Amino acid sequence: MVTNIAAYHFAAVDDPDALAASLRESAAAGGLLGTVLVAPEGINLFLAGADGGIGQFLARLRADLRFAGLQVKYSRSATQPFARLKVKVKPEIISFRREKTSPLEGRAPAVAPVDLARWIADGHDDAGRRLVLLDTRNREEVAHGSFAGALALPIDNFTELPEALAPHRDALRDATVVSFCTGGIRCEKAALWMRADGMDNVLQLDGGILGYFEQVGGHGYDGRCFVFDGRVALDPALAPLVDGAEAAA
Repeated sequence: MVTNIAAYHFAAVDDPDALAASLRESAAAGGLLGTVLVAPEGINLFLAGADGGIGQFLARLRADLRFAGLQVKYSRSATQPFARLKVKVKPEIISFRREKTSPLEGRAPAVAPVDLARWIADGHDDAGRRLVLLDTRNREEVAHGSFAGALALPIDNFTELPEALAPHRDALRDATVVSFCTGGIRCEKAALWMRADGMDNVLQLDGGILGYFEQVGGHGYDGRCFVFDGRVALDPALAPLVDGAEAAA
C-alpha cells in the first residue's frame, strides 16, 4: 500500500528557493512523488510513497521550527497516484491575489469538524443562527460532491470567488457562514478576506473536507471530494475513486 499525505502550513519563508531545494532533496531521498509548493507565506504539499519515506520526510520538515506544528492528513491507496515529483516556488501557496488574506497576521476563526457535524444535524449553530456552508472550490470539484445544500459558486478559479460571492452577501447577513474547501487553504484565505471585507459572521472549516472525513466521516456530505492526483476523488472513508495502474498515468 502507498501512503498519501496532504498538508499545508503558513509560516514566514525568507528564502523560498532554498527551502524548495531542501524539500526536493528530502522528498527524492525518500522516493516520494507528488507536488510541493513553496511561497513566502509557507508550504503546501501532496506527496505519496512508502511509510518509511513519508516518515523521514516529515521528521526532517518538522525539525525546522517554522513547521514543527505541521498538521498532516493521511490516506492510503494500492498504487502510486503521482507520476513524478514537482517542487515549485510560487507567490502564494494558493493564488488568490487579495490583500488581508495572510494567516501570518492571524488565522480566521474556525469550527472543528465534530462541531460542524452537530450544527448540520441541528440545522443551526450553537447560538441558534441558521447555518450556511460556503463551498470555495471550483465547479469541477463541486461536481464530484459537496455538503448537502451548500452554497456553491460558479467559478473556475479561486481568484473569481469575490465577484461570484457578491450577489449573495445580503442574504448571508443573518447566518453563520462556514467556508470549506479540500484541505483548508482556500477556505481559510476566503474567510480572512470576507471578514476583512465586513463579513464578521464567517468561519472556516478547520482541516477542510479531508479533515472532516478523517474525524467524523461523511455526515451531511453528498458524494466524494475531488483531489488533485490520479485517485481523482475520495469518498468519506478516504477510499479513492481510481486506484489502479491508470492512477499514475
